[in-house]
Amino acid sequence: MGKYRCTVCNYIYDEDEEGYTFDELPDNWRCPVCNSPKITFVYLSEEKVELKEGETSVSDVIIAQMIEWGIKYVFGLPGTSSLGVVDAVRKNENLTYIQVRHEQTAAFMASAYGKLTGHPAACLTVAGPGATNLATGLYDASLDHSPVLALTGMLTRQLIGPGSFQEIDQQAFFEPITVYNKVLMSENQTTTLITKAIKHAILDKGVAHIGIPKDVQEISYTAETMPFDGSFPNNAINQPMFLILKAAQAINQAERPVIVSGFGAINQGDALLELAEKITAPIVTTFRGKGVVNEDNELYVGSHGDIGSTASTYLVLNSDLLIVVGSSFSDMTHLPEKKTIQIDIDPLAIGKQFPVEVGLYGNCAEILPQLMDLVQENKKDQYLEEIRKHKKEWLDLLDEEADGKLTPIRPQYIIKVLNDKIDDDAVITLDTGENGWWFGRNFWMKKTQKMIMSGYLGTMGFGLPAALAAQLIYPDRQVVSITGDGGFSMVMADFLTAVRNQLPVKIFIFNNHQLGMIMQEQMVEKYPNWETELYNPDFAAFARDCGGVGIKVKTPDELTGAVDKALSSDEPVIVDIETDPQRFI
Repeated sequence: MGKYRCTVCNYIYDEDEEGYTFDELPDNWRCPVCNSPKITFVYLSEEKVELKEGETSVSDVIIAQMIEWGIKYVFGLPGTSSLGVVDAVRKNENLTYIQVRHEQTAAFMASAYGKLTGHPAACLTVAGPGATNLATGLYDASLDHSPVLALTGMLTRQLIGPGSFQEIDQQAFFEPITVYNKVLMSENQTTTLITKAIKHAILDKGVAHIGIPKDVQEISYTAETMPFDGSFPNNAINQPMFLILKAAQAINQAERPVIVSGFGAINQGDALLELAEKITAPIVTTFRGKGVVNEDNELYVGSHGDIGSTASTYLVLNSDLLIVVGSSFSDMTHLPEKKTIQIDIDPLAIGKQFPVEVGLYGNCAEILPQLMDLVQENKKDQYLEEIRKHKKEWLDLLDEEADGKLTPIRPQYIIKVLNDKIDDDAVITLDTGENGWWFGRNFWMKKTQKMIMSGYLGTMGFGLPAALAAQLIYPDRQVVSITGDGGFSMVMADFLTAVRNQLPVKIFIFNNHQLGMIMQEQMVEKYPNWETELYNPDFAAFARDCGGVGIKVKTPDELTGAVDKALSSDEPVIVDIETDPQRFI
């Protein structure tokens, strides 16, 4: 029997207490505290990890405590200053170690794991260069509020300070990236620091780092692990009724309301759609919020911002009320200053860009049902026809762009084929670049699909590592990575990690032999095009050399068959698609 945590409110479902295993619950079962769907629960542990006095070390206690609090994976590379912790992982069958080819991949995988589950995974590496190589992936997690536990080895305590081999000031290095950052200097700190690190990662939604000197890792030590249950507050945060009533009154008075959903509401699609239908309001998402509802629903009109639809732009611009749920008001989303009701779990997000009419600090899983009970049903037939008209015009434009006869292959046509072929419950990981731009603009998601990306950091190289993490989490689901030749080549060595661990990820490379987005930016800013051309290998041949499947696509008529072959394979696949390098010109 085991325990499961709701990553929305921290409610613990205990199979021993409830009498039913979690798998026996129906798929439509919801959290009894915050009403979030079953998919928001993560498995914690089956049984308490017992340590034998005199036979264990500080490293063993660290690993036992991590397991007790639901950490299942450690991503990293072994090295001299982390050997004690690495060996403790080796000895414990309840934790899985995934060796990567570069520490940046380890950090990206941990960040992706947190984005998909709401629970931390760990990345583990050595002092000096191993620690610094984590930085980009950890900054991605930090800026996108993804929980991660970073463990780094350090030199033995007596060598810290005089400028020893591979010594950097790790405490100072990780300080701007983390929500919790400590060095474990004594065995008596072990349980306290590890539990605090995991707790901060989950509650503060960010990176927690523990540096562990090599000699401390090896100290003989035993301690009782602290249980997860009883250690966390419940996050079913709500607002006083007078504020919810004020928000409902503003909604009742609106003639042209628009609902804007961000990543913070990604699991609340049913509640948002119910509200939208009751008040007749279109649903617009941020880029990261794509997939909150089935995007073929007539009330969904596309994303807003740099990759947004003409429909979303028009309807937001001409709205008289925005109902913004779980959005960070990124400058890439371009939400205008309007009369706004804002719901967010982060109090600092309320009124971030401009003062709002009503700011509701709390959990949208709690607030939306109460708001729904108070708003009046308002069927606005003329407004609904306007919504349908603008969405149809946008879809017609996308269909016109996706011409399957043109060569080189247009990226819009690639997205159209993938849209038709990818499973309804696929997990999609995006790299940063032109490929992501086309996905955000042209792909229409199902609510049962998941999509993750590097949001605020916007870093290249995220797509492949994120796919590896996704396939570990969802071994029975189709995992698709959409990437460019620039982003993929930054991390391509870790396709070997997919092959070694038999992770059947499907990598679709938009190969235009360019840093396509940079080429476009140079053109827009009236710079000459310079140093964006890429000299690439044969990515399909590379896949085969690694032991995976490699497919080359040069013409539009080859694409559909190549996608079918890739998606039906039970091996890691790279589909190298020659795309149009001059698409914007």
